[in-house]
Amino acid sequence: MIKWHRQGFKYYWRWKSRSGHVGRPKIDQEIRDLIRRLSRENPTWGAPRIQAELHLLGYEVADSTVAKYRVRSRKPASQTWKSFLRNHAGQIAAIDFFTVPTVTFNVLYCFVVLRHDRRQVVHLNVTAHPTALWTAQQIIEAFPEDTAPRFLVRDRDSIYGEHFRLRVAGMGIEEVVTAAQSPWQNPYAERLIGSIRRECLDHLIVLNEKQLRRILREYFDYYNEVRPHQSLERNAPLPREIEPLAKGKIISLPQVGGLHHRYLRAA
Repeated sequence: MIKWHRQGFKYYWRWKSRSGHVGRPKIDQEIRDLIRRLSRENPTWGAPRIQAELHLLGYEVADSTVAKYRVRSRKPASQTWKSFLRNHAGQIAAIDFFTVPTVTFNVLYCFVVLRHDRRQVVHLNVTAHPTALWTAQQIIEAFPEDTAPRFLVRDRDSIYGEHFRLRVAGMGIEEVVTAAQSPWQNPYAERLIGSIRRECLDHLIVLNEKQLRRILREYFDYYNEVRPHQSLERNAPLPREIEPLAKGKIISLPQVGGLHHRYLRAA
């Protein structure tokens, strides 16, 4: 009788609680994908941190649910190499010279200063007779007051003489000198010079120093404010705003003497 009663009790509550769904309600696929995305993009975040972020995004999820669906890595939590480089890029600048022949076969020397974080050209100048004293003055003009970077990447050109090195050290900048005959160790500056030649200087003949300085300033205005870069999420070093379709028709403004154009919407 007791056995029969216990078996009936079991059958009764099985019938009473029948629903077709066992366990906790299933979490939406959207939330599960979001948990995995947050954990992949932020390997140092634990379950409580992800749960807090989800709460701020309007999702109320238990800590145990986050722990169940987040991605676990066998390696210790650490930032990615790309994140490491981005965190330090703001303190790195690069400099370099390149030569331009004139119509009378003279050679002009162009000096450029480039910041790594936004690929922005912060200074340029042209001279026919570069010296260490002149080059040091360009660094002062490029980084006034407290804007100097921590590191300055350059090659082993003899133009960077003692006066230049003392001036840079006095500004609190540490020089990073590339290996001999290794331009790939200063890639951003070399890529910039290649862009200058392909997009500007290869299409004209330079008459004199004054004209070259004017042309390069026009080109760098275009380079910094208009020209999109793949590494900057297809935006310019000085970010451009995305213009909605309702803003008006598209117009073009010639730049660099018509070699390039800027497109924008105008009512």
